Order: sequence, then structure tokens, then C-alpha cells
Amino acid sequence: MAFDAPHIRRQFPFFTANDALVWLDSAATAQKPETVLRAMDDFYRTTNANVHRGMYEVAERATAAYEGARDTVKKFMNARHSDEIIFTKSTTESLNLVAKSWGIAHLKKGDVIVLSILEHHSVIVPWLQMKEEAGITIEWIDCDDEGRLIMNDLKKALAGKNVKLVAVSGQSNVLGVRPPVTEIIRLAHQSGALVCIDAAQLIAHHPVDVTALDCDFLAFSGHKLYGPTGIGVLYAKREIMQTMPPFLGGGSMIEEVRRDGFTPADPPHRFEAGTPPIAEAAGLTAAIDWLAQFPWKDIEEHEKNLMRAAFETLNDIEGLHILGPKNPDDASACVSFVLKDLHPHDLADILGQEGFCLRAGHHCAEPLHKRFSVPASLRLSVGIYTTEEEIRRLGPALKKAQKILAK
Repeated sequence: MAFDAPHIRRQFPFFTANDALVWLDSAATAQKPETVLRAMDDFYRTTNANVHRGMYEVAERATAAYEGARDTVKKFMNARHSDEIIFTKSTTESLNLVAKSWGIAHLKKGDVIVLSILEHHSVIVPWLQMKEEAGITIEWIDCDDEGRLIMNDLKKALAGKNVKLVAVSGQSNVLGVRPPVTEIIRLAHQSGALVCIDAAQLIAHHPVDVTALDCDFLAFSGHKLYGPTGIGVLYAKREIMQTMPPFLGGGSMIEEVRRDGFTPADPPHRFEAGTPPIAEAAGLTAAIDWLAQFPWKDIEEHEKNLMRAAFETLNDIEGLHILGPKNPDDASACVSFVLKDLHPHDLADILGQEGFCLRAGHHCAEPLHKRFSVPASLRLSVGIYTTEEEIRRLGPALKKAQKILAK
């Protein structure tokens, strides 16, 4: 059966409620299918209890649902063990956990962290904080004009023999490019460095197999994966996680508390202080189960066709410049652009009045925008429910906005 985006779209209540909107902002957050909303509603209606310590039937059901979500994520990512999955509130919290837990335990003055110029601020800022607090050094992998990472920059950094970790995006939230993470991991491991992958954008558009990748850390958010906000995932190899101290202190993350100290719980619970995102875990399970009905090859082919339509539409507009890739097949699920002499915020405002939802700004990737010598851009991003017709409609709307702003 052919991939049917309009049929898929009808499974999302958001589009029924907002049928006049053209949603081209899925890189910021994806919409949720009915099955995800129903799973969370059902949890609150029938199974709303805290997890792990309740000695009654409904609490045991809540615990089973929460820990079942961990097993669902483990299978989805092909991790070896369920206890390698930590639930957080977001990709941002997951990446901060790596810096503030593993980094605190393992880094000292003079150690090197390597970042790529493609990175989101949630990758960059925690390591800048560690630079101030611990005296570490940060080195950068630049990219060329089409967003391809300059691998010689990585090789030069690794030759210094003091690199402890390489942090890199699996897919840029600005350019849509996918760095060669398999090669990056291989080179880093040869030099004794660990690798942390920000998969926030990658996770909904391409299969992720942490065992095949052999990455040490990988983070993503539920809301980019057609699941709820308020839940994120950090995968960490078991042997590495066991060397990491707790990130937050409080309930649920302890084995014993004494007047003179405490003993943390075993991973992953030592990293899940307080009441966890239980209903959100139910929603994430539903999102992963729902997505599993579609072959990845069909999702990727659909989104590749959308990118081809987007590039064709945008390249037809005079004065428009696409950042990064020239070939649409090199951009996955998003494309960012600028229009000569017009500010992206003004364009986004006028397009928004016409029902087109696009993101304007530096997309939490200010160093990358400075690399391309622009302060901001307008970003078009797609999801499984996006249709080619929606993208084609953007062309006339952009030309209309261009005429209005040129007055």
C-alpha cells in the first residue's frame, strides 16, 4: 500500500481543530496522533498513581506502565539493557545530565571536549559551563558552505590525545544535514574518547540503533517523536552510567539516607529524582508503537519528496538563499533560508497571518548562523503528516509577503 500522508494526517486531532493552518514547524515540536492523547488520558482516568513504592494494585499498574515504557524505548533504540535508558524531561536535560554528572566525575583542567559548529545550544552551553567551572578546553569542528563537517578538524583535535568526549548532532535542526556519526564514533573511540549524540531531530526521521552505532550517550525528546512534551530520554552505556554520580537529589534516587550522607540507588533510578513523567511515559510508549506501523523506508522516501518540493519551491523565489545543502537529498526534514533585505521575523509574522507556521530566529544555533554570516533564518520543517501540496502553497505566500515588506 502506498504511503498515504492525508490518511495519516486524519489521525491527528490538531489538524481537525486547525484545518486552515499549514504546519511547517515540526522541528520545534511534532503534532500528536489520537492514540497518544488517548493513552495519556486513559492513564490519568484509570491508573493515576505514583510509581515504585505503592503497595496497592493501581500503583503496581502505574509502575508496570512506566517501566514498560523504558523497555519500549530500549527496543526502539536497540539498546542492550533497559537500565541504560534514563527518563528526563527533555533532550536539554539529558545533555545537561551528561555534562553535570559524567563531566563532573571524569573531567579535569586541560581535558578537551570537541563540539561541532552544527550544535544546538543545549549541547554547547553545558560544556561552556564546564569550561568555566572545571577549566576544560573546547575545540570545534567547522563545516563547509553546504553544512558538511570538516573531518580534518576532528582528526586534528583527536591527535592532541587529551580529548575526553565528542558531542555531535545526529541531524542539524537548521540545515537538516546528517553528520557521519558512525565515522565520528570510530575515530573518537580509536583515540579513547567517548561520543554523545544529540538525536532530537534525527529520532523521528531515521532509525536509531545505539548498539550498531556504538555511541556512549544519545539523547532525544518525546515531543519530536509525535509523543508528549515533558519527557526526554538519555541512553548511556551501562558501564559508563555506573561511574556517574546523581544529577539531582531527592526522592526515588536513593538507596539509603543517613544524617552523615546517603547511598544513591542503582542506575537508572539514581538519575530520576522525584516523581517521574509517568503519564508522559505512557504517551511516549503509544507514540513509538504508533510509529512502528510505518516502514522507515516509506517515511524517509516521503520526507525526501517533501524536501525536493521545498527546494524547488524556494529556489523559484528571487532573492532567496538556502543555507547549507544545495541538493535537497542532503537535507532531512528541514531547510532554513533567508530572503534578501528582509528580516526572517517579519516574514514569519506575515506568513503566520496567512496560516503558515514556520520558525524564525537562530533556532538555538547561534554559532552556526554566525558561520553563515546571518543573524537569523526562516525554517521550514516537515513531519510524517506533511503534504507536498502544503509546501507548494508556501511559494505564493512567500512572494506575497515579499511584496508587502518591499513597500
